[in-house]
Amino acid sequence: MQHIIDRFLSYVKIDTQSDPNSETTPSTEKQWQLADLLVDELTRIGMQDVTIDDNAYIMATLPSNVEEDVPVIGFISHIDTSPDFSGSNVNPKIIPDYDGGDIVLNVAEKVVLSPYYFDDLLQYEGQTLITTDGTTLLGADDKAGITEIVTAMEYLIQHPEIKHGKIRVGFNPDEEIGRGAHKFDVEKFGANWAYTMDGSQVGELEYENFNAASAKVTIKGKSVHPGYAKGKMVNAVSIANEFMWVLPIEETPQNTSNREGFFHIHHMQGSIEYAEFELIIRDHDREQFEKRKQLLLDITDKLNSLYDNCIAIEVKDQYYNMREKVEPVMHIVELAKEAMEAVGVQPIIKPIRGGTDGSQLSFMGLPCPNIFAGGHNFHGKYEYVPVESMQKAVEVIVKICELAAKPH
Repeated sequence: MQHIIDRFLSYVKIDTQSDPNSETTPSTEKQWQLADLLVDELTRIGMQDVTIDDNAYIMATLPSNVEEDVPVIGFISHIDTSPDFSGSNVNPKIIPDYDGGDIVLNVAEKVVLSPYYFDDLLQYEGQTLITTDGTTLLGADDKAGITEIVTAMEYLIQHPEIKHGKIRVGFNPDEEIGRGAHKFDVEKFGANWAYTMDGSQVGELEYENFNAASAKVTIKGKSVHPGYAKGKMVNAVSIANEFMWVLPIEETPQNTSNREGFFHIHHMQGSIEYAEFELIIRDHDREQFEKRKQLLLDITDKLNSLYDNCIAIEVKDQYYNMREKVEPVMHIVELAKEAMEAVGVQPIIKPIRGGTDGSQLSFMGLPCPNIFAGGHNFHGKYEYVPVESMQKAVEVIVKICELAAKPH
């Protein structure tokens, strides 16, 4: 346990926040610090073919120790943390033998991690939790995943009696801004399939995710003295508000769950002369996803007919539901399920209300379901991870490697 804690803390204390407004890869220079550390660490534990490219994509190999021709499998995690909340000066707290009550993260700021609000905490009574200090995110998304992969590879190297085929591991930048797979060299990786270690609570096993798109709406208005504005003023802020109110109010993140899709407006700014807002569109069903995008275009057309074509909209697809690519090879999900059950973890198979690098990689020719990394409350000051969940994730990785080398 202490080995996992020490490794995890060494990663999360490095600020690797990505930047959606950057055009470089990685999007922030500071991601290189963790990338370089991982190259050194993978080499030190005995991995082979350790490489890092000009965009900070890391790959390494654990050679097969069986004579049979068995599949090459991979494990992938991302090195960046979310731009949604500060990742600077992360100062984790260790809570041994959690008693099931409130955890005061920060006295001065009155930040409390409470099971009355975050009831998942009650699953981990008696376990060791790693939390934030209430001022930053933790970075378990996805440094828990990195910790688990490196630790599992180290364990396999130290225990050659465990038989396995060729294993590839990959760590990439910029997943949190949707670009993690953009420059991932699937051919170089050379795996038949892979797993991202990027899920949440212990037991999660996911092969469905949202279809995803982004949209930016811009509105050009006309400013006129309000006392003499009748028939002349075009108020861009008012039109933006009108646009947003046409969207179904019940189809927002705070009002949906399971496979229900949504529209989510996440940025807005404006004045009378100019306004803009950005939103994301999400739906597990591809047909409903297309209808959602069309609704935005229809609203734009309707308002443009009323307000002299003052609105412009740009809609971009981001990723698609990996289920389409994983279902033809469902044995890779069944293998992960079998591995979980073998180490005493109850599989929780459910759709991701989000996306992972695996969703894009699956469409790039690398089927890639998602496995739990153990963290909760990602992207904010209430983030935490039970160490026992990370231990179980290590066991699952080792067992998958072992099972994949056996005839099925």
